Amino acid sequence: MIVNYTEQGWEIITQRAHGLLAVQTAMEWRIKDRPDRWAETVAAIAEHDDAQTELEENDLLTAQGGPVNFRMKTFEAEHCRRLQDFSLSKSSYIALLCSMHMEFLHHKEAETNPEAKKFLAEQAKLRQAWRHELKITKKEANRIYGLMEWCDAFSLLLCQREIQPENRNIEVSRGPDKKRYELVQKKNGLLSVKPWPFETRSFSLRVEYRVIPKLQFKDCDEFKEEFLKAMVKEKVWKMEK
Repeated sequence: MIVNYTEQGWEIITQRAHGLLAVQTAMEWRIKDRPDRWAETVAAIAEHDDAQTELEENDLLTAQGGPVNFRMKTFEAEHCRRLQDFSLSKSSYIALLCSMHMEFLHHKEAETNPEAKKFLAEQAKLRQAWRHELKITKKEANRIYGLMEWCDAFSLLLCQREIQPENRNIEVSRGPDKKRYELVQKKNGLLSVKPWPFETRSFSLRVEYRVIPKLQFKDCDEFKEEFLKAMVKEKVWKMEK
């Protein structure tokens, strides 16, 4: 989950909600630059965090009793294998993209974590087999994953409140075409991306979140109870070229 500390308490955005925001972003991408297997690409972007289900987890709190932000987590073999199983049960194309995402997330950890190193080595062999079956080159797979990673990075910028004030830019990611894309808040308060990678000139994005005023929890069950009691709210961002 994505955790922001605010004056009102903990602002919580679930991993699945973040994934839904990422896919909303993908749905606005230039039509001429979308991959051929567009429906499966959209599904992979939407579901790349679906194995992370907060209400079924028991490692949601820090030692001090606060909620664990996703950046505090490290490689978890059970979670990664669950994501592999979920994605492969839909299609090997989705499994390929999700496997590439796990490589992106954990390749540095593999340098010091033998379990992560072994898992990612297995994934590399699977990706090679899937590319062969799908008749997709490694270069093309990287291009498609570049779009998925861009949408993920863009969603995280919004969810983590990283929009810069005073018309300053912040880099999103290089994207599928290796260009530098930057997010900026315009003087009218609307958001824009330079260069503009989307099909339409304006659109809105939204994500659900909850604010929990209690700052410390005795255990995960108490946190889950407070999470379910919290009112569901919605953030909306307006985008304009």
